[in-house]
Amino acid sequence: MKKTVVHLTILCLLLLTSCSKKLNSVPDKTTEQISATYEIKKDVSYGTDAEQKMDIYLSKDAKSYGKNNYTIVFLHGGGYYLSDKSEEEKYVEPYLKKGLNVVNMNYRLKKGIPIATTDLTNALNFLKTNNSEYDLNLNNIIVTGFSAGAHIATNVGVSQNNPEYPNKLNDGIEITGIINFSGPVDGLDVVEKIFSDNENEFFSEIGKALFPESESYESKEKIAVYEPITYFDKNDPPIFLWHGGKDNQIPPQTFEKFVPMLNQNKDFVIYKPNGLHDPNDEELKDAYVEIFNFLDNL
Repeated sequence: MKKTVVHLTILCLLLLTSCSKKLNSVPDKTTEQISATYEIKKDVSYGTDAEQKMDIYLSKDAKSYGKNNYTIVFLHGGGYYLSDKSEEEKYVEPYLKKGLNVVNMNYRLKKGIPIATTDLTNALNFLKTNNSEYDLNLNNIIVTGFSAGAHIATNVGVSQNNPEYPNKLNDGIEITGIINFSGPVDGLDVVEKIFSDNENEFFSEIGKALFPESESYESKEKIAVYEPITYFDKNDPPIFLWHGGKDNQIPPQTFEKFVPMLNQNKDFVIYKPNGLHDPNDEELKDAYVEIFNFLDNL
């Protein structure tokens, strides 16, 4: 009897894998096809603060993708100080063209890195509690973002299996991949000083607001809690990392220790020596070709 169950389980897994759609082979949907594919729930509140809102794109196609039925959770950039989920939809659109379920979320701004970082955990736990309404695959989550949002995504993604990390995900939530565009992974003290010491008053205000409870630069000990390199280990989900060699906000030296640690077969790094903080249109287009290859092979 037990052998039969085991054989059936293996058969089901094989069938799931063989029937999975390769995302790179799925034709991009037109604007009209996207509209027909998705039910969109705008400004869903996952907390009591006005900024704790997210847009949820529910696809009619996602379940047919087998193991590639990912739930994509995206967080915008803006130095933890500004911007909004509606301002970086260029990072979300490629997933919508493929028909994946997508969550595009805001988080609390101007309250510092620690509070903003908790909001990804808050949002995922909310989705788990209310998943009867959304029917998302929360065992197959890809967390992704740009700049500050990528920092949050990476930090939460690599710390989910670390008991020392303070913010816990509910049972039944599994992050299976991380996609980081220009988000800090190490040297957060360097980033803090780049902004805080900037001659531009606006950039200086951003730097001072990263850890607003500190009167000066935050201590390395407290900063380490929010550096992905602190939690990185061989059991972390695969990471896709894009960063530019001419990034003047998150400088390339802050990646020097982290990148060699990405030694899993499924990790993928794109380093553009002449790349800036924001990938240009061509760089972004090329990156998504590699991203869908990355997702197809997880």
